[in-house]
Amino acid sequence: MAGAKLLPVLIGAGLLLASCQRATGLRVGSKNFTEQLVLGEIIAQHLEHRLGQPVERRLNLGGTLLAHQALQAGEIDLYPEYTGTALTSVLKAPAVSDAAMVLDQVRQFYRAQAQAEWLDPLGFNNSFAMVVRGEDARRLHLATLTEAGAVKDFWQLGVGFEFQTRPDGLPALAKIYHLELKTAPRPMDLGLMFQALMQKSVNMIAANSTDGLLAGADVAILKDDQAAFPPYQAAIVVRQDRLAATPKLREALNELSGKIDDAAMRQMNAEVDVKKRSPREVAAEWLRSAGL
Repeated sequence: MAGAKLLPVLIGAGLLLASCQRATGLRVGSKNFTEQLVLGEIIAQHLEHRLGQPVERRLNLGGTLLAHQALQAGEIDLYPEYTGTALTSVLKAPAVSDAAMVLDQVRQFYRAQAQAEWLDPLGFNNSFAMVVRGEDARRLHLATLTEAGAVKDFWQLGVGFEFQTRPDGLPALAKIYHLELKTAPRPMDLGLMFQALMQKSVNMIAANSTDGLLAGADVAILKDDQAAFPPYQAAIVVRQDRLAATPKLREALNELSGKIDDAAMRQMNAEVDVKKRSPREVAAEWLRSAGL
C-alpha cells in the first residue's frame, strides 16, 4: 500500500520536472529537407553562442503541417518557415504576388490564431522552380513557363509530395499555365528528382530555387512569368510565450535577419547535397563567415 501511495507522488514529480525542462530548454525544429536542416542548425548554433545554453534540436520533423502542429502543441519553440507556404497551406488563403503583403498577412494570422511571431525574413526567397534540362530549353527555345505551356504532348513531370498536394503547387501550375502532360505527374522523393531529370525519366521537375543541385548543372529554371507561385521568403517563426520567457531570444534571432541571400543558401545546400558534408558543419562554417 505504501508503494501505491508513493506512485502518484512520483508521477507528479516527474511531470513537474518535465514541465520545468520544457520551460527552460529551447527546442528548435525544422522540416525534412536539406535547406531546413541547415537552417535549423544555423539557428540552434547561433542561439547556443549568444545565449550560452544548450539548444535541443528537433530537426527533420516532416512536412509543413507536421512542423506547424509541433509549434502549436509546444513540442518545438521555433522553426524556419516560408511566407508563401504559410499563406496557402496554413491560412488556406489564395496566392498573392506582393511579398510585403504576404508577410503582413501571415504575421497577423499567426499572432492572433497561433500565438506565434514571424521575425523579419532571413534574406532569401525559396520559390518553386520548374526546371528542365538545358538541352531541351535550348532546342525548344524555352525561357518561361508560358512558352513551356505552348509545347504540346511532351511534358513528363516529376514532383514532390508537397508540390503535388498543396494549392500553391501543381494546382496553381495547372490553372495558370495549362501544361499539356504526356503522362501523369510522377511523385518521387525530392532527392531523386534531379537524377530522374538527368537520366531522362522525366523532362521537367518541380524543384526549389535554392536547391543545391542547381549549382553547376546544365539545367534551366523556367521563369514563372504569370506569377502562379507566391513569394516564399524564409523567416523564423517563434512562439510568443517562449519570446516572453527567454531574455535576449528575440535580439539573438534578429541577428540572422537579412543575412542569407539566395546564392548563399544555394551554396550551403550544395555543400550538403553535392559534397556530402553534414548540415551541422556547413552551418558552423556559414556562421563563422558571417561573423556570428
